[in-house]
Amino acid sequence: MELKMSVKKRLPSFELDVAFSCSPDKLLVLIGPSGAGKTTIIRMLAGLDKPDEGTITFDGETWLDTKKGIFVPPQKRRLGYVFQDYPLFPHLNVQKNVAFAAHDDTCVERLMKRFDIWHLRNTKVAMISGGERQRSAICQNLARKPRVLLMDEPFSALDAVTRKNLRKEIKQLKGELCIPIIHVTHDISEATQLGDELLPIVQGRIVPRWLLQFRLKELSFRRRTCIEDIWEQNDTYNDDLEVSSL
Repeated sequence: MELKMSVKKRLPSFELDVAFSCSPDKLLVLIGPSGAGKTTIIRMLAGLDKPDEGTITFDGETWLDTKKGIFVPPQKRRLGYVFQDYPLFPHLNVQKNVAFAAHDDTCVERLMKRFDIWHLRNTKVAMISGGERQRSAICQNLARKPRVLLMDEPFSALDAVTRKNLRKEIKQLKGELCIPIIHVTHDISEATQLGDELLPIVQGRIVPRWLLQFRLKELSFRRRTCIEDIWEQNDTYNDDLEVSSL
């Protein structure tokens, strides 16, 4: 059940050129600066965008082959796609949103209880918080029993406590699903907490050294801040000493 991708696509500012794979029960994180091509990659995996050339296969099944003219549409790939802006149906209550396109109804209640939204089952989605809507969107995708789960910065609009709780839940769920999970984020902390493997994307290319460079810059910044704090404390001490000695 391995997911493999090797594609090229000309974008306005650069050419995207990536090749990678993701095994079952693994969570692969696409990390990198904004505008690097991460969302374009995940949209091509979902079948919502097409590369100029390349292939995408899953478990020996070809989803895309530009040379052979093969393109499997999104609805036939049987994958889950959790967006940043949790697109739910406003005219339906939470339970009906989760149950929409569910593989079977037996898992709906179980998933909603697991993500702590069962008590909201009869509530319209317009009346619940952003964190509750995102939990509903995750449950909706899992209820389809996807073969692959794609997550495009699903926690970026949430508060810190909600992000922490959802990260913990996804990490626990990863081993149970036993499917490839690809998660897009620009948050280094989130990437290291969730990912089995991190794939840095910079201007459409896989650049492993970017992660090291980012961490070195972060370390340098922290060290500089620490030195400045010590210097300020020393100045304050000296000022106090001069005043007390007068």
